[in-house]
Amino acid sequence: MTILLLGSYRPELIEIIASFGDQVINIENNIKYNYNTLENIEFIVSYGYRYILNQDVLDKFPNKAINIHISLLPWNRGADPNLWSFLENTPKGVTIHHMDCGVDTGEILVQEKVNFSTDETLRTSYEKLSIVAQELFRRYWLDIREGRIKSHPQPNWGSYHLLRDRVQYEYLLTKGWDTPVCELIGKALKRS
Repeated sequence: MTILLLGSYRPELIEIIASFGDQVINIENNIKYNYNTLENIEFIVSYGYRYILNQDVLDKFPNKAINIHISLLPWNRGADPNLWSFLENTPKGVTIHHMDCGVDTGEILVQEKVNFSTDETLRTSYEKLSIVAQELFRRYWLDIREGRIKSHPQPNWGSYHLLRDRVQYEYLLTKGWDTPVCELIGKALKRS
């Protein structure tokens, strides 16, 4: 099967997909329905992709377009999910879900909750989430690809953030992505 991997180049994820006998084409830029590469694609996997797919593209891949998101949806849809999970002290984890025209709103296929110690940093917590996401994908990819996992709708609550929402909290990132998460827990709640 030919898989279109949308998002940054991730050699570990490409290796996982290839280990199941699938061919991988990796694209980071915005694609359109008439994009020539789509003609031979049989399944789309998105991970960290910065664009929303048009309905025309999604219609071509019914139940064959998934996203890997480093949050426990419905919490922290959109940008900087790891950061917001600490700032708002929401549940943490990873989710694989069907893609739709919304931002991280598609039906959930599989999830895994992740716990962190207070000595983690934003960087180490992101790395941990990435490892868990890839392992969750490895564990369920064949069943997802073959349509053997029943998805379920997300609840209509949760949280959503844009990239610009982070600006008012950037002063808290005293060590950038090496800022300890214990310095961030619940800080967005206290300003509300």
